[in-house]
Amino acid sequence: MNQLTDLPLAFLQRAPLTQGTDPWLLVLMHGVGSNEQELFGLASYVPAHFHVLSLRAPYPMGPQAHAWFQFTVDTNGTRHINVAQERTAREQLERTLAQAQKELGIPPERTVLGGFSQGGIMALSALLTQPQSLRAAMVWHSRLLPEVRSLQAPAEAFAGKSLWISHGTYDNVIPLTSAHTMRDHVQALPLALDYHEYASAHEIRPDELQASMQWLDALR
Repeated sequence: MNQLTDLPLAFLQRAPLTQGTDPWLLVLMHGVGSNEQELFGLASYVPAHFHVLSLRAPYPMGPQAHAWFQFTVDTNGTRHINVAQERTAREQLERTLAQAQKELGIPPERTVLGGFSQGGIMALSALLTQPQSLRAAMVWHSRLLPEVRSLQAPAEAFAGKSLWISHGTYDNVIPLTSAHTMRDHVQALPLALDYHEYASAHEIRPDELQASMQWLDALR
């Protein structure tokens, strides 16, 4: 199995732990204000047949702190994103994914994008706008960007795709209603949805991680 040496976005990687003929690729994306180390810490829980790639978001916020795009929040909770930054980040993700797939020899049908919080936004947006580039997305404690709705691929493009959504029932960063919005939106599409709520805040709990890894392993 090849090791990646250079991609449009900075990254950490773990090669598959098993020598099989059909490896998979899992691309992980952290939340705002963090970095590629955040979700790379979960690599030991990822099924052994996955090449794990943990990306760093492109916009620095401070030492070891990065964002996929900047945003503001009104007093009523309404969020406004930097649309240009989000578009650029999505394009950088698309290029990174395509290059990683080519260099590793792993096709879209064995590729999964996963992310927490703002990283989950990126994973969901990629699935909705570029479903031909991946097999599935794993979205932890996140939300659907209204700005992406108009860019969504035709419904028939989602046949055979899978989506994991999980959220905390008392998430104080992204409210549970955001998960309901994602769930309701994708239920109109011909994809396989696994939706779960956990008694947690804005965090990935052990039982949530275990269940999502079991879902990941079952994609084969």
